[in-house]
Amino acid sequence: MSDKVLQLKLSYITGLRSVVLDELKRFNFKILDEAEDSVFIEFSEAIILNVKKLRGVSRAYLILQNNIYHPTYISNHKSILGDLIDVIIKYDNFKTFKISCAGSDSPEVRSLAKYIQDTYGMEENDDADMKIHIVKPDEIWEIGIQITPRPLSLRDYKLKNMSGAMDPTIAYAVNSFCNLDSVHSYLNVFSGSATLLIEAAQCYPNLEKLIGFDNNKKHLSLSIKNIKKAGLIKRVQVKEADIFDKPNFGTFDAIVSDLPFGMSISKNEDLEKLYTTFVQYCEGVLNRTGRLVIYTSEYKLIEPILIKSQLKIVESLQLKFITNVDAYLRPKIIVCEFK
Repeated sequence: MSDKVLQLKLSYITGLRSVVLDELKRFNFKILDEAEDSVFIEFSEAIILNVKKLRGVSRAYLILQNNIYHPTYISNHKSILGDLIDVIIKYDNFKTFKISCAGSDSPEVRSLAKYIQDTYGMEENDDADMKIHIVKPDEIWEIGIQITPRPLSLRDYKLKNMSGAMDPTIAYAVNSFCNLDSVHSYLNVFSGSATLLIEAAQCYPNLEKLIGFDNNKKHLSLSIKNIKKAGLIKRVQVKEADIFDKPNFGTFDAIVSDLPFGMSISKNEDLEKLYTTFVQYCEGVLNRTGRLVIYTSEYKLIEPILIKSQLKIVESLQLKFITNVDAYLRPKIIVCEFK
């Protein structure tokens, strides 16, 4: 990757590569290269607004790569950083900045911080709007800036994240396996804070029937607030119901679920019984040509139940990401159809 060639680096959750590449194809972005969990695309001012619309990508950066772009070189050629900042500030109001770099207290990095303060009037802050990095991920140095103050994965409709809430980029991925372009009805079992429902409603205006249910009043209250914030209260319904009562909301072309586990279920609840009841319920309300798409960390428990059911697994994606308590999760997205 040559000197002074601006690129956009798009980072995503491990395992979502196929989903991200499909989305990029729809926007006709030109892919230049790939790295682990990242895609590099050709930059132009004309496409940056479309990049901000991407739903499968977690973060987007404007970057330059060169063997000589180490901190000392950048501190001696501050216009390289300035050129990146000049592009980024056209699209958002940045008031604070942070430089992530090995040796962040070094004279070189401190001189860059002073340059930003003096030139752009921004304050340095750990919880910054403008996130700048100077790193050497492989064999080449990279200088970059996140193009938005917050990650792309943080949606405007999220008033508050409940504990263990689904990442919206994963919700987008789950929905992408449901063939939602060509169906009309959608059910979200264990609907939580309504991330799946909102992503479906925003991406697929053809969906006429969008229903979710949950038996947790706090989850339902939060989901209604999120749905209102998204401006979807007339399109999306959430109801209080328990899976064991087999609620009757009709039949559906697509059913999705972020299956509860761990802290999100009752202390004495039998998870195998819960999942078995869930699969049996889906067998009864899923249309014969429809799809069930599940997101779960307990795939070793649900997969044998699915194998014994009327459904078959047609695809699965293994994901991997780090939580906010620095623990790795390795959940799966499991796509099912009737046998």
